Amino acid sequence: MVTKNQSVPKQKTEAAVLTAAGVLLFIAGAALAVFLSPHFWIAAVRWAGLLALAIAGTRQRSMTRWILLAMLVGGEIGVDRPQFAEHLRVFSDIFLRLIKAIVAPLIFGTLVTGVAGHADLRGVGRIGVKSLIYFEVITTLALLIGVGAINISRAGESLTNVQMSAEPVPSAARLHWDDFLLHVFPENIAKSVAEGQILQVSVFAILFGIALARVPEPKRAAMLKFAESLTETMFAFTNIVMYYAPVGIGAAMAYTVGHMGISVLLPLAKLLLTGYAALIAFLLLVLLPVVFIARLPLRRFLRAVSEPAAIAFATSTSEAALPRAMEAMEAFGVPRRIVAFVIPAGYSFNLDGSTLYLSLASIFVAQAAGIHMTWGQQLFMVFTLMITSKGVAGVPRSVLVVLLATAATFRLPTEPIFLILGIDVLMDMARTAVNVTGNCLACAVIARWEGVLDTSSEVLRIPEGGVL
Repeated sequence: MVTKNQSVPKQKTEAAVLTAAGVLLFIAGAALAVFLSPHFWIAAVRWAGLLALAIAGTRQRSMTRWILLAMLVGGEIGVDRPQFAEHLRVFSDIFLRLIKAIVAPLIFGTLVTGVAGHADLRGVGRIGVKSLIYFEVITTLALLIGVGAINISRAGESLTNVQMSAEPVPSAARLHWDDFLLHVFPENIAKSVAEGQILQVSVFAILFGIALARVPEPKRAAMLKFAESLTETMFAFTNIVMYYAPVGIGAAMAYTVGHMGISVLLPLAKLLLTGYAALIAFLLLVLLPVVFIARLPLRRFLRAVSEPAAIAFATSTSEAALPRAMEAMEAFGVPRRIVAFVIPAGYSFNLDGSTLYLSLASIFVAQAAGIHMTWGQQLFMVFTLMITSKGVAGVPRSVLVVLLATAATFRLPTEPIFLILGIDVLMDMARTAVNVTGNCLACAVIARWEGVLDTSSEVLRIPEGGVL
């Protein structure tokens, strides 16, 4: 008779074998599709690989595994049945709507609890100063890596003959420091919640928490309990929604591939590879050394961020990964008061992937238009983007809006920006995943800086409903 403990290694072995077989079959099918004419049997090879991966998922259950499988299945549907895939967008929209419904109340509850429940308000201010210093240093390095990557590849110089996309470009408007400063403060909290303005909700929650902390204890207790209960409820709500995540994410991938097609990406492959290479370089040259400097357990940290990063990569939406990122970092050993402050603030001030992409794309626009920019002009553009890129997380297509505003500020032509729209979805996937990873790392670093990071547990504790 096989006991439960004895069956676990067997299931892991079966899952590993099936995973290896599924990956090999899928890669073989993809390679055959490149070198041979499309045939039914070639698609069948890829679907056999996906079936093996699905069976492996039943042997060793993991939300990250199911999300990655859903991405592959969605991409395959987009290639094989593009017309059908375009009708699947509704399922991804349902997922994003549910996630967006979580974000504002979750941020409000966690920030109010983190501020009002803190015994020392000076401690909150100290955490805020440390967070801003860290954010500015890391995002500046991201901007410089983006400028360096595009100057090495000079991708814009080889893309002048690409056919323009018919997709409309968001209207550009100059971004001024006073407009940004005014945009930080909400005039109507209900309006801020409805529009998904994370920065405004965060500012309101911080001020509300400070005010609540100044209220006498008997009157503060009820509201603080409400905020704590709201936070726990929204985490439970997140766990329910996450069961639907593979469906929503797979549908999003199917629609993207079915709508755009594969061939449209070929003329812009150099720009796409430059962007991904720059993001990988940022991960290896900046974030990885930070992990070692902060003395974080690398393997446990990678396990903690794998699922939030996968969600962000598939949905191209930082908001979709925010609830799971907060849960994962709390399970990693970061106190809730730091998680509640650093991650929401990072979504406005620590968008590493987006700031890197903005510097890369701005120089690309100049190269595609045949305009030479000196190093001095490029560095000035970097420092301008340090300001204009803040607070863009909650605005749809916000990176393109900032890019257009930067082009207007430096008198660059806006027409080459049409070129980027063809691959912006795939670029957005990678930069959003880096945004989430960078914010999770910032959370752990600030906790270590404060001396309150607890990584003593060997098991990464994830709340019920989410398995890394």
